[in-house]
Amino acid sequence: MIVAGVGFRRSADASEIVMLVEQALARAAVKDESLTQLATIEALAFLSAFNEAAHRLAVTPVSVTEQALIAAALRGSTNSARSMAAHGVGSVAEAAALAAGGPQAELILERIASACVTCALARREIHS
Repeated sequence: MIVAGVGFRRSADASEIVMLVEQALARAAVKDESLTQLATIEALAFLSAFNEAAHRLAVTPVSVTEQALIAAALRGSTNSARSMAAHGVGSVAEAAALAAGGPQAELILERIASACVTCALARREIHS
């Protein structure tokens, strides 16, 4: 099961989020139906673009707390100065994907970016 983590400017629309998530899935050679969650930080999770994108992708929208984001960021690989200054993590997309995926989640695609959106993919830990 795959989690797409996204970071985005408030001006981004759902179409740009969906397009980048689909591009990420293609780059990682992951089937669309493997995607189960779309995750972002609490400050963006209430925006209609995020929720509409989750709806279009037919996945569960997940809001990641600041504490969980910071903890998961240690497992990320991208270090954007802009993201660090704004959110205290090197990549919102990577940290959100890893946080939503759980402590054993693994990053399978580092952050990619469009004009207003970033996206990373993590393989979610499986609970038996």
